[in-house]
Amino acid sequence: MSRLSRLDRRVFERVAAAHPPAVQAVLPRLSHAADHGRLWLATAAALAVTGDRTARRAAGRGIVALGLASVTTNTVIKYIARRRRPLIDTVPLARRLARQPHTSSFPSGHSASAAAFATGVALESRRHGALVAPVAAAVAFSRIYVGVHYPGDVVAGTLLGVGAALATGRVWPRRPPATRLVHHAVPAPALPEGEGLVVVVNGGAGTEDATATAQRLRTLLPKAEIVERGAEGEEEGDLVALLTEAAGRATALGICGGDGSVNAAAGVSADHGLPLAVFPGGTLNHFALDNGVHRFEDTAAAVAGGTAVSVDLARIRPAGGAEGPTRHFLNTFSIGLYPELVRARESLQRHSPIGRLGKWPSAAVSLARVLRTAEPVQVELNGRPHKLWLLFAGNGLYSPEGFAPSHRTQLDDGLLDVRTVAADKPFARTRVTLSVLTGTLAASRVYSAARLPRLRLAGLHDACSLAYDGEAGDAPATLLLDKRPGALTVYRPAGLDDNLIPGPRAT
Repeated sequence: MSRLSRLDRRVFERVAAAHPPAVQAVLPRLSHAADHGRLWLATAAALAVTGDRTARRAAGRGIVALGLASVTTNTVIKYIARRRRPLIDTVPLARRLARQPHTSSFPSGHSASAAAFATGVALESRRHGALVAPVAAAVAFSRIYVGVHYPGDVVAGTLLGVGAALATGRVWPRRPPATRLVHHAVPAPALPEGEGLVVVVNGGAGTEDATATAQRLRTLLPKAEIVERGAEGEEEGDLVALLTEAAGRATALGICGGDGSVNAAAGVSADHGLPLAVFPGGTLNHFALDNGVHRFEDTAAAVAGGTAVSVDLARIRPAGGAEGPTRHFLNTFSIGLYPELVRARESLQRHSPIGRLGKWPSAAVSLARVLRTAEPVQVELNGRPHKLWLLFAGNGLYSPEGFAPSHRTQLDDGLLDVRTVAADKPFARTRVTLSVLTGTLAASRVYSAARLPRLRLAGLHDACSLAYDGEAGDAPATLLLDKRPGALTVYRPAGLDDNLIPGPRAT
């Protein structure tokens, strides 16, 4: 018997002989509650129903980590290790489980699941992780206490669980902390209590009642003018007209809504030379989050203090003498399959249990579904013909590589983040799906990425669709994507990060 095995048995026997106060009635029940992950599923549900975005992400990452740890431990390592369970002769009857497990003792599956869930939660939220960690530690110790695992089994399971949680970053990237964001400060008027600010509340965005939202804004900024837009019976043009009218009497323009509403307000603000105040009132609020703004209070503080940053505005323009409107996008542009992918992913996130696991897993499943019936797009990119499944262009560099872009750390880099998946490679659909599922899309030969100041698209067929910032439409035969560098001044409170760089935008 090796020295480690002897030490393992000695510690097990000491725990069996110990009688710590007030735990004999708790630890066996806690150990049983964690069977099949029930305890962690219930905890994840409790976090999800709080309505807090961070808590939901923490719950989702915890469940993904738990699933990965459980598969690795119970179907792979236990099958290989085949270690016998401890003899429980020395364990008091009162603390033994009603049904003894018969699988391999090494490693502890309960410990792996507990550590994976707790670490996954902590990766998204230290506060919630601190609440879950003591319970996870108690579950792990309980497996020794009830006599079904040696201490070494528990230690190995815990390490596997932590590793599984860290591995989720490969397929579901974490949003960076505020200290990683890089913004360039620009002058903006300070508007105490919102004086001179006109905010348009788009009643068609988000889930909160528009009247209640408007009242929240009036409480935060009592001197601001709040304009409510009805939720039904109005088209995008009505919103632009309302914003344009508001801009004519405003010192600064505000918008409360989702990314489509913010897109409309951004174009009006840039055309009128007004700073923009974004109040995150939509479902996803991608731009607000990339700007470091999570709450109405963040924007209100920035408006009152007059702190703002520079933001690029990307354009979609007809090219080659074609006629048509110039459109803008703050976040993303795409043609062909990508609009279908986005719609499928968002539907999955709203209506399916898979969607509760997060954006990246939802994107992977949606991609596999959409690719089954998709037709590739023939297009010329800067004069060179391509046959593509997907084309994506971001207003600034998105992280990570792949087709579930998560975040941007800079909003005024002057470049487009262009990504494509080729359709003329052997087994392209299968290869890209496997790459997305394994988090290795950036290394796939069917995938390419480039950062460009402009991109010309030609040869698009009539049935080709485009999408930008959540809006969809028909694509013209020829179009040009480029940028208006630093065209927007957007309010953002000081103190959110250490990388708020004074002065003009770096070029």
